[in-house]
Amino acid sequence: MTSTARTPDEQALQRRRAHRTAWAVGIVALMVYGGFILSGVIGR
Repeated sequence: MTSTARTPDEQALQRRRAHRTAWAVGIVALMVYGGFILSGVIGR
């Protein structure tokens, strides 16, 4: 694996993208979790 030198701006951009992706994945996970909870409550 080769390492590439990144400028501080590129590092900040990559960090923002990773942060946004983490939030998106977390929100989707909570929606799935909530869906299972609701399906269990509604299914009764």
